[in-house]
Amino acid sequence: MKSPVEEAANVLIDKNLSIAFAESATAGRAAAEFSIACKAGKFLKGGLVCYDAGLKTTVLKVSQKMLDKYTPESREVTLAIAQGLSTLIEADLHIGITGLPCEGGSETPEKPVGTMFISAILHGEKLFEERKVFTGTHREIVDQTVVFIAELLLKYL
Repeated sequence: MKSPVEEAANVLIDKNLSIAFAESATAGRAAAEFSIACKAGKFLKGGLVCYDAGLKTTVLKVSQKMLDKYTPESREVTLAIAQGLSTLIEADLHIGITGLPCEGGSETPEKPVGTMFISAILHGEKLFEERKVFTGTHREIVDQTVVFIAELLLKYL
């Protein structure tokens, strides 16, 4: 039985779509997992780890005003990093990922640890924006997020 990442990889290949990741909370884990999929060279363009908010502003051109208003771990910033990535890496699909896999970010009772945001842009148009709260250790939350991304790709593509 294939993993969700392998299944999503096959869909990307079948649809002749390339993908790139802008990763904050997952710190490259999504790109790494997709790189292990068979024939990753047919769909994976690469990614950017933007764990520090400074990279979101300097490299991905997210305004400091937006970061201050919504926090680095938010739906709005997640979409903005996907949009910023689209100007840096040529691909059909750009995925932005932010969130709170552990304490120390912008967690609140309404946005607890485990809250993750994923945004996808396909050919310049928003494909999806999702917010999901996971439980577990830091590593488990990151792992669950990668699987969730694959499941979202299977759902929306």
